[in-house]
Amino acid sequence: MIMKTLLIILFFILSIIGKSNINFKNPNDSINADSLIVFSKQYLGTHYQHGSCSPSSGFDCSGFVYFVFNHFNIKVPRSSIDYLNYGKIIGIDSCKTGDIIVFTGTNAKNRKPGHVGIIVSKLGEEVQFIHSSSNTKNGGVKLSTFKESPYYKVRFIKIVRVNTFL
Repeated sequence: MIMKTLLIILFFILSIIGKSNINFKNPNDSINADSLIVFSKQYLGTHYQHGSCSPSSGFDCSGFVYFVFNHFNIKVPRSSIDYLNYGKIIGIDSCKTGDIIVFTGTNAKNRKPGHVGIIVSKLGEEVQFIHSSSNTKNGGVKLSTFKESPYYKVRFIKIVRVNTFL
């Protein structure tokens, strides 16, 4: 009798475990922010090219962001100005890996988007982002920190979250 009860309990446990696997997603069916960042970092050092979103010819800032997200079939604006009314605004203290940071162009007084990058830091860390910079001395795809220079602070507009699953 005890053996029969144990077999029933074992069968019951195995059936629960077997059914629970149905709810798990295949990791290949979705992406996470870490895979987005790993992919983007492959292009560190790629030179800056105005109006381009191709690794072979170079990237401008929005072209780089567009290229990275497009690789994962996530649609984002191709032009930085289109981030004006795009995405869910996130506070700088709440940003996380995969969010998009939006700055003005080189003229900080013109408060329209002119530069974008992808947040690579995790929640609670110093804000770091990957972007394609037009800087003539040190341009192209690179990593920068928000606190790196007053240049970024005065140009900062907002951070947006593209997808909640990131």
